[in-house]
Amino acid sequence: MSKPGWVYLLASAPRGTLYLGVTSNLVNRVQQHRTGHFEGFTARYDVKRLVWNETYPDIADAIRREKAMKFWKRDWKVRLIEEHNPQWLDLAVGWGFPPLAD
Repeated sequence: MSKPGWVYLLASAPRGTLYLGVTSNLVNRVQQHRTGHFEGFTARYDVKRLVWNETYPDIADAIRREKAMKFWKRDWKVRLIEEHNPQWLDLAVGWGFPPLAD
């Protein structure tokens, strides 16, 4: 049986710095980003707001999608977010995560 996967976009604020990632456990990965578990880009630029995600039944499909999206222009990613989340709401708040300041 295959493991599910998620492709996700985090933002520092509405229309702020973006980060694209892939994971097999989205809730855990969002928690790691919010607590600063990862040193580097997301911690340096305070990128913690989950603004978009897609679910795949197989992690390999999610990895392929994330690799393809790495070549996307920023405008394409912004358009994708705004099609699904026009207010740039933090989607993780509905999972019990506290709201982040803008």
